Amino acid sequence: MSGWIKICGLTTTAGVEAALAAGVDAIGFVFAPSVRRVTPERAAELSKPMRQRLTCIAVTLHPSQYEIDGIVREFHPDMLQTDAADFERLKLPSRLARLPVMRSGEPERAEYPSRVLFEGPRSGTGQVGDWSQAAALAKRTRLVLAGGLNPGNVAEAIRTVRPWGVDASSGVEGRPGEKSPDLIRQFVHAARAAFSENTP
Repeated sequence: MSGWIKICGLTTTAGVEAALAAGVDAIGFVFAPSVRRVTPERAAELSKPMRQRLTCIAVTLHPSQYEIDGIVREFHPDMLQTDAADFERLKLPSRLARLPVMRSGEPERAEYPSRVLFEGPRSGTGQVGDWSQAAALAKRTRLVLAGGLNPGNVAEAIRTVRPWGVDASSGVEGRPGEKSPDLIRQFVHAARAAFSENTP
């Protein structure tokens, strides 16, 4: 296991600063229909002080090439998160890292990308994924576990799945679309403690 932690769906300066202060590794900005959706320009503004300090991720869902081109031009993400199948049709800069999304219930594959994000059956709903399926997949690739994680269940999730990383969004919000600095701190503390239990 690694202990990589991402906070996703950031919309405010306070949320971004709380994520940095808590010691996360990555922050995500949502460009798909959602209460957490921001424009590429807003994401660029929020992430500007964090460049070179955190991995800044563009989170999309079946984006068009036009949308991706705008995100890349205005936001300059370090990584793109979207469905695995989307990467097959999109033209992306070679420098842009990829985080393919897989969901609970998807059939097993013969091969997997070197890194995947695994979540519940529907993105952005806060549904907990199938941890048994995730645990099996975590043995085959670097798995970032998402879907319904919060300060109260992330330690159990890490012990059960043994993922490479974890990702929280609605589980660290005080109200929909607005991150809680206290919940971010609690989530990161619980996750770091659980990851350290399995570090030699």
